[in-house]
Amino acid sequence: MAHLKDMLKIEQEDLDIINRFFADPDNKLVNDLLALIEKFGGAPAINEKAKQARNPESLMKRLKDMNSPYVADLEWLIEQRDKKAFVSMNEFCKTVLGEKGNTGSVDFSHAVTLEVSAMQFFPWLIAEAKRAIDKKELMPGRIIRVRNMAEQAEDNGDIMATALAMQIIGATYVESLDTRGTDGSNIHLAGGPSTLSGFFGGIGQPNHYPLKWAEEYLTYYTQYGIRQVLNINPGTILLGYVMHRLGVDIEFKISVFVGNDNPWFILWTLMTARLFARKDGSTSLVGFNLSNSVNNETIREANVIRKKLGLEKQVRFEHHITETYKSIVLQPYNRRAELVEIAKQVPNISAKHEGGEPEIEAQKDHPSDIFDYFIPKKDILEKNLMAPLLDNYLEKHNSVNLTARALIKAGIGVVAAGNLH
Repeated sequence: MAHLKDMLKIEQEDLDIINRFFADPDNKLVNDLLALIEKFGGAPAINEKAKQARNPESLMKRLKDMNSPYVADLEWLIEQRDKKAFVSMNEFCKTVLGEKGNTGSVDFSHAVTLEVSAMQFFPWLIAEAKRAIDKKELMPGRIIRVRNMAEQAEDNGDIMATALAMQIIGATYVESLDTRGTDGSNIHLAGGPSTLSGFFGGIGQPNHYPLKWAEEYLTYYTQYGIRQVLNINPGTILLGYVMHRLGVDIEFKISVFVGNDNPWFILWTLMTARLFARKDGSTSLVGFNLSNSVNNETIREANVIRKKLGLEKQVRFEHHITETYKSIVLQPYNRRAELVEIAKQVPNISAKHEGGEPEIEAQKDHPSDIFDYFIPKKDILEKNLMAPLLDNYLEKHNSVNLTARALIKAGIGVVAAGNLH
């Protein structure tokens, strides 16, 4: 058995071949990327521009200079945070466990990050915050956005208001770049359902699109300080690792659509992160969505791999607890009970809520639908869909809190918005 395992060791000669490939002065892939990074001023300058761009004072000034209507909402949010209007974690634990319960009754060593998707419009965050105050609920500690980037950049500073709000509440967040299969790069999506089986061929970053994706990332990183983005294609995943290795402080999470659905696929994902880590051991991969098909045994095996590769603290497993009611999974889909079981054994998991409770969604005139993420705002307004879509989002918030209560009742801590609770 030991002899057979020795056969799996990667020979130094093979590593040397790969290293020579990346160091080859005629390597077009690397040369094009280096030229792009230099176009933006080089890695140190890029990171400094991003740092300045996400500075809270700078973001607020830019919003005020453009007379954004979101300034008042942000000032309200700061005021509520500073006067501690949100329920404290200790109080929340008491509501779940009773008067004798508190944070000391809960194990936070395996705390689960509360995650919601997708927060498409900045005003939704304010509506969520008002509900959280009124009902003494927790705000999520991680927020995902899938809104068109160009659209939100032009929408009264929505992109900057969100960037500032995340710092105010103390949550991590992820944006989804426009360079993806839905931008026309995947011809299999262009025909709708009549060509959808072609989607099996991949998300869609063909030909020159990976470098286009990198350029879009550097644009939003330097202009708005957006550091974490969704990654959906093996090519751009590798490109993200390489950019980080070259000094750009990019961070990304891998989408559920990539399909990490078994330990061997998960090994592939984490092995590449390890191979392209910086000398200090850091990686640009901060998390990845496991497939909706995974079971707890797969998560346990995945954690063994993650720990053995030294990535347990760096790379979060982002697990869908609920999904949109339409267009992505068979319903009813609710993994909360499984989460409570696995969270006792596996650290650094986020509980992602992409839909409301299935039994509630089934009663809605407009249940949540993954395809709603791609409707332009003007069409949403023309079709009077903004109120139903906000209602869908608040149902996801409700599911976040049901999960929080279930975890705390089981003695497992949660990570909510750090500056609010």
